[in-house]
Amino acid sequence: SFLGLGVQPPLPSWGLMIAEGKQYMFFQPWIITIPGVALVVLVLGINLLGDGVRDITAPEGRH
Repeated sequence: SFLGLGVQPPLPSWGLMIAEGKQYMFFQPWIITIPGVALVVLVLGINLLGDGVRDITAPEGRH
């Protein structure tokens, strides 16, 4: 964790899985592909959810 917040090193996290899987990416690419895709899907889903909530709650003239 960059700022010292979040999951501590002994616990698994998607970022830690990607960082530790870099050394195996040419031999076993799924080690970083699966957490990478999960992270992309999560971020995209949160962005789309936020856009939807904004569209529902914001007045029509403000975007």
